[in-house]
Amino acid sequence: MSAADRYAFMDGMIADMREHGGQVTSGPMAGRSLLILTTTGARTGEPRVTIATFTRDGEAYVVAGSKSGAPTDPFWFKNLVANPTVTIEVGGKVSQARATVAQGADRDLLWERHVEARPEFGAYPEKTGGRLIPMIRLTPVG
Repeated sequence: MSAADRYAFMDGMIADMREHGGQVTSGPMAGRSLLILTTTGARTGEPRVTIATFTRDGEAYVVAGSKSGAPTDPFWFKNLVANPTVTIEVGGKVSQARATVAQGADRDLLWERHVEARPEFGAYPEKTGGRLIPMIRLTPVG
């Protein structure tokens, strides 16, 4: 899939989510727990929007920087490390959140829970070429 096709696919999903209270209603992602994540570009300072699968840890939303098992981190990961205040849209509600990258045993526990909820993630570590997939806690603020 070309970059233009990926952006068109993501834009369509975002429009679907916003129209249907945060739910994707058609296509391969229908019915999944998804959120819209807006980060601030690390170099540009411009808003960058993506969609991520999430699990929960108390009040926080947890996302994996998996990039479907690619050997590099997703673009949004570098952005939220540089600028940890993000915007999330979940269930049709928009809020600010603070991104924290989990470390050590905390990261491992979040990963295990994520794979339990989304088993397809279990195959990603083999694909990464040794990259440790980051786990990020998005804690709503305000």
